[in-house]
Amino acid sequence: MQTESAALMPIPGHIDPVPVPREFKPRADGRIDLLGLSKADLRMALETAQLEPKQAKLRAKQLWHWIYNRGVTEFALMTDISKAMQPWLEQRFVISRPEVVEAQVSTDGTRKWLLRSDDGQDYEMVFIPDADRGTLCVSSQVGCTLNCRFCHTGTMRLVRNLLPGEIVGQVMLARDALGEWPSQPEGRMLTNIVMMGMGEPLYNFDNVRDALKLVMDGDGLALSKRRITLSTSGVVPMMARAGEEIGVNLAVSLHAVTKEVRDEIVPLNRKYGIEELLQACADYPGANNARRITFEYVMLKDKNDSDDEARELVRLIRKYQLPAKVNLIPFNPWPGAPYECSTPERIRAFSSILFESGYSAPVRTPRGRDIDAACGQLKTASEKKSRAELDRQAEEKQAALG
Repeated sequence: MQTESAALMPIPGHIDPVPVPREFKPRADGRIDLLGLSKADLRMALETAQLEPKQAKLRAKQLWHWIYNRGVTEFALMTDISKAMQPWLEQRFVISRPEVVEAQVSTDGTRKWLLRSDDGQDYEMVFIPDADRGTLCVSSQVGCTLNCRFCHTGTMRLVRNLLPGEIVGQVMLARDALGEWPSQPEGRMLTNIVMMGMGEPLYNFDNVRDALKLVMDGDGLALSKRRITLSTSGVVPMMARAGEEIGVNLAVSLHAVTKEVRDEIVPLNRKYGIEELLQACADYPGANNARRITFEYVMLKDKNDSDDEARELVRLIRKYQLPAKVNLIPFNPWPGAPYECSTPERIRAFSSILFESGYSAPVRTPRGRDIDAACGQLKTASEKKSRAELDRQAEEKQAALG
């Protein structure tokens, strides 16, 4: 008679993995969206649609090239796929783009898009052109689960996570708008990506990771991980995984150097404190002087901008031996905001203390303020809220976080 322990013993020797068809969620029109699928899932989608495996492997390779290297959304334009196969693909699949509800251009050239998903949810992305680079600020969630008090997005409720296709779709849409197909590594206007739009990327880890792997794939969009920065408010348990599984640059929304002030303006600090956060930064895989961690620090008048706080920031960076630079961000006001921006003189004094201590501390020039596209201003429904209502909503979010 076989004992229970013997029955649970694994079979020795090599076992070939058996691919199990995954469930592909169809759109309202019954078709499967291929945007956002990995190479393996793209092939599996074709096999699930009853394409013979060898044929599916070939077609998946062709489709990948057309989608991510050429930016094509119509099967009829894929010249190396037979005219007989094109209608078969058209009936079963689609290569989407986010719906553009509104596109705005700032006087400084910054572009902001209000996008809408298939289920009617709105989110935003921003493109910031500079002389030597072009940066796309990408959203990871509809709304935000956090409630950073200086951030307009933080006054929104979290609706849902964005899917890989909706995240990479923002990059594809920007490339469409800039006319940057076929994909090529040189001469691009869109040179950098920052995961600094709506949402906390590390609370949507799997989808953000899968989307960025598509962006970095050398056969497609081919954007180097050195040109991608993921920003977090300090979700400490996920930071090491981000370094290991994604490997992009890390930015941390620090914004304060004392528990009292950071608890107020970045309430996640009550769960993962400054010391714990900085230790996670010290342990971040791949961080070195060539790939420094960026600390984002919004300048709030009489709240976090004193000389003593600048010196404490220097002390903390040295204590944890961090390869770091500090981006000083003038506060961008929004209706109902509980703070004011530090004066230019105070910002310069704060920056000087950091520079004199050997740390890069540039002051970020606000971009896109006239279209509410500046840092901390993204919000799809810009209703005004009272201070009391913001306090109540912040308490509700904090209670939900535990």
